[in-house]
Amino acid sequence: MNAASRVKEILEKTRSPRIVITTHHKPDADALGSSLALYNFFKKLGYFTTVISPTDYPSFLNWMPGEEKVFVHEFHPEKCRDFALNADIIFCLDFNALKRINEFGNDVRESKAVKVLIDHHLEKEGFEDIDLWDTTASSTAELIYRFIVDFGGKEHVDKDIAGCLYAGIMTDTGSFRFDSVKPNTHRIAAELLETGVEHWKIHNHIFDSFTASRWQFVGYILSNKMEVLGGLNTVIITVTAEELKQYNIKTGDTEGLVNFGLSIKGIELAVLIVDRTVLVKMSFRGKGRFPANKFAREFFEGGGHFSAAGGQSSLSLEETVAKFKNAIVSYKEYLT
Repeated sequence: MNAASRVKEILEKTRSPRIVITTHHKPDADALGSSLALYNFFKKLGYFTTVISPTDYPSFLNWMPGEEKVFVHEFHPEKCRDFALNADIIFCLDFNALKRINEFGNDVRESKAVKVLIDHHLEKEGFEDIDLWDTTASSTAELIYRFIVDFGGKEHVDKDIAGCLYAGIMTDTGSFRFDSVKPNTHRIAAELLETGVEHWKIHNHIFDSFTASRWQFVGYILSNKMEVLGGLNTVIITVTAEELKQYNIKTGDTEGLVNFGLSIKGIELAVLIVDRTVLVKMSFRGKGRFPANKFAREFFEGGGHFSAAGGQSSLSLEETVAKFKNAIVSYKEYLT
């Protein structure tokens, strides 16, 4: 029995089931789009459903239908805890370990609800009771579409649901240019467009709604804070806490910054290192053979996909950069 059938059986046997949907901290378009697509689907079926984000998220996602109903744990921790402890089913979307939802992970672990994992990241923790886990999928949004179809709900996929899913697939595939894109990815996208989704509007919401100061920030960083390690075909981009403050950088404004490094001819790895005050956060984007997830896990308490991963460091920004430069030498065989 597949995941959707097992969930459907539980919902049909439970009187007035309460559903919670959550996703990773600082959710992107795939995370929030997947969550709101599933929320709108269950809402159409008449189920009481709540979406909880561990943290805030970029304002360019505010257009998503149902976004105004999202509860943010960092702002309403007790209310979110109540939702989790009283839930019958908790859907965990686009993350593979409870630490990815920060303090809310303790509430989810404590809850007696059935935990359903829907995700495409490697090396899941194993906290779930039911999973739809496929590391070959282009995005979690693609898996949510599969879940809805398996649930028998394809006819309920309207323009609102489809728009959320299209946003997730579009962004997690780099506008359909990453190697995770398969023929079926395009088939699903086509079926979503057939609902009336205006894909150009979604693209505009996500990519064409930044402030002037954000682009001034990008220009400054690329001109002054990008270092090319020629012998290693690697680009390092660093951002200080003071620079974030100077340019009034908000959640989501550093999105995509790391990808500028990969656009340079011959570069195999781009790294964005940002001082977030409490911790230094890192994004790794590789090409070809470089195992970004393995490197992030070995040296920077991170993980993710083979070519796209994240990590963190409790060292200073300068110390983190020095550690990275020392560590990357041991992976030279993948870069040259």
